[in-house]
Amino acid sequence: MASKFSYEIIHVDKQTGARVGKLTTPHSVITTPVFMPVGTNATVKGLTPEELKDLGAQIILSNTYHLFLRPGTDVLDAAGGVHKFMNWDRSLLTDSGGFQVFSLSKTRKIKEEGVEFASIIDGSKQFISPEKSIAIQNSIGSDIMMAFDECTPPGVKYEYAREAMERTLRWLARCYEVSKDNPDQMLFPIIQGNMFEDLRIESARRTAEYARCGIAIGGLSVGEPKEVMYHMLEIMRPYYPDDQPRYLMGVGSVDCIVEGVVRGVDMFDCVLPTRIARNGTAMTRVGNLNLRNARFVKDFRPLEEGCTCYACRHYSRAYIHHLIGKDEMLGGRLLSIHNIHALMRLTEDIREAIMEDRLMDFRDEWAANWKDKITED
Repeated sequence: MASKFSYEIIHVDKQTGARVGKLTTPHSVITTPVFMPVGTNATVKGLTPEELKDLGAQIILSNTYHLFLRPGTDVLDAAGGVHKFMNWDRSLLTDSGGFQVFSLSKTRKIKEEGVEFASIIDGSKQFISPEKSIAIQNSIGSDIMMAFDECTPPGVKYEYAREAMERTLRWLARCYEVSKDNPDQMLFPIIQGNMFEDLRIESARRTAEYARCGIAIGGLSVGEPKEVMYHMLEIMRPYYPDDQPRYLMGVGSVDCIVEGVVRGVDMFDCVLPTRIARNGTAMTRVGNLNLRNARFVKDFRPLEEGCTCYACRHYSRAYIHHLIGKDEMLGGRLLSIHNIHALMRLTEDIREAIMEDRLMDFRDEWAANWKDKITED
């Protein structure tokens, strides 16, 4: 049976080796590098699927762990999958639930068979194995499924990092076995290895054996310094498949996306743009704006000069400052629209720079103006 998935490299930047490519799934064609908004509970918080399309979102994420707990696979099966359930007809990626099992449950028990954990909804005992993770993702109907893995936090000892990496590889083999004949869903294996160079290289080599149309990099952006993440990306880069997209999980800040693409990454996701929006923060080309700050009370400029998003075309900093101060939901919605648009525009600019063989120049120009925390503009 012919594969419904493919990845075509359109152009390689002569300065950095970064690529513009086209990833084809059963639901759409995705141009990379790409940022993927996160819809944990089958919704990107505060935004409709139609708004996401207008913003240029090519693919979004949903969360296996949360959808397994609620609404449950019986509802997802009856609905015909999440695409129909949420009225989204473009590509969809699901994580495996592994990160949430390890990060949200304090009473988890890791076994070779899988992980026992307490539900964050009602405390009930639950269990996810590699096979069950794939079965849940089958019910969700995502185009891209993630392998069930163990994500270790920074600071663990080498011995445990190796043990977790080996377990992740054994679980990967089981995920692959139950998904390899599915023509409608593609499994992305996940590289682990914590912050140890030799483990990262070994994991990349062995994980690549299971990659058919994409490979993921997990266990980064979990609290380690950004310089450590960049270094890990550099040492793994020679071991990725050349003809497949590379997905850096959980990364969504402007600086990390730019630096990630320079280091060979094609796909990114994060809850960051909508989460900080709900807290009153706008993402701009030169840094973030905290709209809770009193200096915006009479600032009638748009969030960002030159931005063409709905929020910037129709509303001022002063108005959004007022909404955020009053906890009006419109404030978070407008900032979410702006932040998603900002990352869509960023990846468009990155793709253009790659096509013109000037990505490093683009990166240097951006870095000269970027403020890592809160801008005073």
